[in-house]
Amino acid sequence: MLVDEQIQKELAQLPQNLKIEVLDFVLFLQSKQPKKAKKPRQAGTMPNLVKYMADDFDAPLDDLKEYM
Repeated sequence: MLVDEQIQKELAQLPQNLKIEVLDFVLFLQSKQPKKAKKPRQAGTMPNLVKYMADDFDAPLDDLKEYM
């Protein structure tokens, strides 16, 4: 942890405006790191989410009949 302690020591000596620049740079470096891969979605993890579905849910809409 020697590096962390040295960073904190040097940072404490900086004026406020330079601390803000250091923060901006740290955030920039963090944004360059590769993003962690998200887990693929798994079916069935939220059961009973849909409470009601109409019987004619899959039926063609009247508004689109002229296009069919």
